[in-house]
Amino acid sequence: MQNFTYTGHSARIVFGSGTLQQVREEVERLGHGRALLLAGPDLADFGDRVEEALGALCAGRFDGAVMHTPVEVTREALAVFEKVDADCVVAVGGGSTTGLAKALAVRTGADQVILPTTYAGSEVTPVLGETDAGVKTTRSSPDILPETVIYDVELSRGLPMSVTVTSAYNAMAHAVEALYAPDRNPLVDRLALDSIRRLARGLRRLSESSIDAGDPEARADLLHGAWLAGTCLAAVGMGLHHKLCHTLGGSFDLPHSPTHAVVLPHAMAYNAPATPDVMREIAGALDAVDAPQAVFDLLTASGGPTSLRELGLAEDRLQRAAELATASPYPNPRPVTQDGIEVLLRDAWAGVRPAGTADGPPDLSWLTAEVVASFDGTPNQRLKQLLTDLVPRLHAFAVDNDLTQQEWQYAIDFLTRAGHLCSDTRQEFVLLSDTLGVSSVVDMLTNSRSPQTTPSAVLGPFYVEGPPELEQGTDISQDLPGTPLYVDVDVLDTQGQPVANAVVDVWQSNEDGYYDVQLPDLEGPVLRGRLRTDTDGRLRFWSVLPCDYPIPDDGPVGDMLKATGRHPYRAPHLHFMINAEGHQRLITQLFVSGGKYLDSDAVFGVKDDLIVEFVPRTGTTPDGREINGEWRELRFTFRIAPVTHQTPE
Repeated sequence: MQNFTYTGHSARIVFGSGTLQQVREEVERLGHGRALLLAGPDLADFGDRVEEALGALCAGRFDGAVMHTPVEVTREALAVFEKVDADCVVAVGGGSTTGLAKALAVRTGADQVILPTTYAGSEVTPVLGETDAGVKTTRSSPDILPETVIYDVELSRGLPMSVTVTSAYNAMAHAVEALYAPDRNPLVDRLALDSIRRLARGLRRLSESSIDAGDPEARADLLHGAWLAGTCLAAVGMGLHHKLCHTLGGSFDLPHSPTHAVVLPHAMAYNAPATPDVMREIAGALDAVDAPQAVFDLLTASGGPTSLRELGLAEDRLQRAAELATASPYPNPRPVTQDGIEVLLRDAWAGVRPAGTADGPPDLSWLTAEVVASFDGTPNQRLKQLLTDLVPRLHAFAVDNDLTQQEWQYAIDFLTRAGHLCSDTRQEFVLLSDTLGVSSVVDMLTNSRSPQTTPSAVLGPFYVEGPPELEQGTDISQDLPGTPLYVDVDVLDTQGQPVANAVVDVWQSNEDGYYDVQLPDLEGPVLRGRLRTDTDGRLRFWSVLPCDYPIPDDGPVGDMLKATGRHPYRAPHLHFMINAEGHQRLITQLFVSGGKYLDSDAVFGVKDDLIVEFVPRTGTTPDGREINGEWRELRFTFRIAPVTHQTPE
C-alpha cells in the first residue's frame, strides 16, 4: 500500500480552439473591469488580439516581459499597474509573461487570467521563480496561482518548431520529476504518464514530414500534455533537473526551455539507478526500452538542441555550475554529489547520448519500427491497424520480460501442441483464449453494449455446427441419466414483442460433466439440438440438470492451469445460441444458481444476470408428465436486439 498526501490547487481551465474570445467574459466573471495586459516584445500580435477581445476592460498594457522574471522588470510593470489603477492582470505568452503576472499578483493580490502560447505549464502552478542580481530563487504561495487559464490551441499553432520542441520538453520535465518526487501520489502519477504520452505523441506527429507544423491534432496533444504537466508541478516537489536548470538559467543566463530540453535526458540518466520502476513506466509511456535514451532520441528526431555548448555555456563554467547546484540540499531520489553533477553536466555540455542501463536489454526500437513499416502497403486498413498495433506490444512484452530463447521455444512448442489437439470436436486454441479471458473480453466488446438485451457469454470449445433439428417438447438428453430438467423460455425483442421462428441451438454437459463429443461410445449427438420458437416466441424442451465439469486439461492449456495453480472447472450451465431474422445473434449461457465455481469459473464466463434458479419440483410437470422424485424447472426470458447495420464482409 502506498501512503500519500495530496493537495489540490484549483484554477479554472478553459480549453479548446478559439477560446481567446472568452477572455472578456472570464475577467468579468472574476468581478473585474480594469485589466493590465501583459505580453512580451515578440508577442505584439497576440497582445493586440487579446486587447481587442478585452475591449474597454483593458486599462493598460505592458509588453516588457522577459525570461527568468528579473525583479527590475517586475518593478517597471508594477509602476504601470498602479498608474492605470488596474484591478487584475491578463497575460498572453509563455513562461516569461506568466512569471511576470505571478510576480505582480503576489505583490498586489490581483487576480490573473493567463493565455499560454507555449507549453511551459507554469500557468497552473502556485510557484514563482524570480532572478535578482543573477541568482534565481523560487517561492510558492496560494496567492501566486492564477485564477483562470485559457488554453487556445490556435495560439500555439504558429509557434516555431524550435520553440515548440524545447517548450514541450520544459513541460515533460515537470511530469518526469513528478514521478519520483518524495510526495508523489497515484493521481499525479497517472497525470504525469498521460502528459508524457501526449507530449511525445504531439512531437512525433509534428516531426513527420507530411504533417503541417500547425496540425491542430498535434498541437492539442501538446497543449493538453502541458496542462497535465503543470498540474503535476503544482502538486508535488521537483528534484535535480529543475535545480540544475534554475542554476544554469539564473546564474549563466541560459535560455529557459532549451536548457530544460538539453538537461532532461541526462538528469533522468543520473537518477535512473535509484528509480528503475519509474524509468520503466516512462519507457512504457514512450513505447521504448530505455527512458533517458528515448527522451534524448525524441529530442534529436524533433530537431531540438542536445548540448549546453550550443546554448552558449563555456566549458570552463561547468565546475562552477556543479558547485552552485550542490550548494544547498534538496530532495532527489539519488544522492547529489558535486563530482556526480559535474559528470552529468559534462555529458550535457557535449551532447552525448545517455548510456543505457548496464544490465538492461538493448534498444530494439529500430527493429520494431522496421517490422511495423513492413505493413505500410497493406490494402485492408483494419488489418493494417491490428498488425501495426500488435507488433509493438509483442516486442515490448519480449523486451520488458527479457524473454530468453528457451522461453520463446517453449511458447512455440506450446502453440504447436495446441494446434495438434484441434479437430472438429475439440478446439484447444479456443480453450486457451477462454482461460486467458480473451474470449470474454471480445464477447463483451462485441455483444454486451446494450443494457436492454440479455448478456452474452463465450461460445466455448464444445459447440458443433449443424446440430440435429428437434421438435418442441423433445428430450435432448435421449433418456441419459440425471435429474430431469424442464426448460420453458421466451424470446422477445427489446420492445417486449415475441420473436417467432427464432432458431435456438442448445448444448450442455451430462450429469458427470461430459459433452457428447467427449464420449466416443455415444451414438450421434446427445444433449444438443436445434429448435425453433413458436408464434408466441416460446420454446419448451426437456433435458437433464447440467453439472459442473472440468475443461479438457490433458493438453497444453491444462499444463498451464496446473503450472499456475488454477483449477479447470466450469460452473454448471446450459448453452444457448439464438438466431432470428432481423435480429442480432445472441450466444449466452444460463448458470445454475447455487452451483459450484460460480465465483471462479475457469473461463471467466459467469455474469450475475445469467445466474438463474433451476427450481426444484416434484409431481406432475407442466406438460403432464408424471415423474417419480425431484425434477427441475428453468424459466427465463431472452431479449435480443434488432440488427442496426450490416457488417461488411
